[in-house]
Amino acid sequence: MARKKNSDIVKLREKKMANGNTTLFLDWYDNGVRNKEYLRLHINKKARTPLEKENNKRTLELAKKIRLERETQITHSNFGQIIPVKKKVAFFAFAENYKNNYTKKDIRMIVGAIQRFKDFLTEQRPFLNQKSLKIAQIDKVMMTDFVSYLESRSIGEGAHGYFQRFKKILKRAVDEEIIYKSPTDGIICKRVEGLRKDILTNDEIILLAKTPCQNSELKRAFLFCCSTGLRFVDVKALQYKNIDFANKKMTIDQIKTGKIAIIDLNTTALKMIGEQQHPDNYVFDLPSGNGSNKTLKAWVKRAGIDKHITWHCARHSFAVNLLTSEAKPDIKTVSSTLGHSSLKHTEKYTRVVDELKKKAVNALPDYKL
Repeated sequence: MARKKNSDIVKLREKKMANGNTTLFLDWYDNGVRNKEYLRLHINKKARTPLEKENNKRTLELAKKIRLERETQITHSNFGQIIPVKKKVAFFAFAENYKNNYTKKDIRMIVGAIQRFKDFLTEQRPFLNQKSLKIAQIDKVMMTDFVSYLESRSIGEGAHGYFQRFKKILKRAVDEEIIYKSPTDGIICKRVEGLRKDILTNDEIILLAKTPCQNSELKRAFLFCCSTGLRFVDVKALQYKNIDFANKKMTIDQIKTGKIAIIDLNTTALKMIGEQQHPDNYVFDLPSGNGSNKTLKAWVKRAGIDKHITWHCARHSFAVNLLTSEAKPDIKTVSSTLGHSSLKHTEKYTRVVDELKKKAVNALPDYKL
């Protein structure tokens, strides 16, 4: 029986190594020129145990996936057309230029999307040279894996938000005719509606206030956020000109949404702000987001609070504590206080409150008759 001819444009091949194992590489012709790409993936030819055999299986599956990605670079997967002439444009140089010229308020999400793609490549495509990665090398297989990566690591709506921004970068590449079609088309990143961040109770916030923190400025700022629901980016940018001491209010232009929010300041919040200073002075001198969360984590641990607390938990805690307070504000009031653009963003907090009530009821003692 005649051997079936391999019709793949990009061939997956093996080369024997000195130790008896084989190294996997890709082999293809592009405009009459032969190309080879070694994947730094190896097959253990002496595999005996189930674990060794499973490792070989996974290695081969990854190599096949990479082969498919390379083939997509040469022939357009949907239309059978050669990828446009500008295929040599490096992705990260293009993304950096896109970021530097981006003027909208969600710039931090653009930065985050690019960084998460770098992290994804480092973990799941270690053989790729990120600096020379071409836009045309990014295909649907890679994007499907990227979405799975985001969904497994991001909390709340983060995965969906980062992927939406990443899609904008590739859309620009389509607009500039660098690629014929975006590899993200038809790929959906789920929006997680549930709130999974830990909440600090009022008693725990009081405990934190009594616990020493290595950065007193950070301590004031975090407690301020627990009293106002302010996001980290907004409290870091807060200036004294935003504070109306006479009427106990602050007016901010929210960085995330671009919406103006007017927030009432209670006694605790005013105490954290301190004395009035020059209008252009910043109220809090804070380190970066990562640095702040690192210090916050140590502070929470020192207080003996066994919860995973990040800076954004201050905003969530404020919302939940407000909804469960004796004042019992309606959802519109809470939404306005948080500066939400839609009630749907506030409704997730009401679900958290319902869950807390359910847990409280279930925690009641079992009376035996």
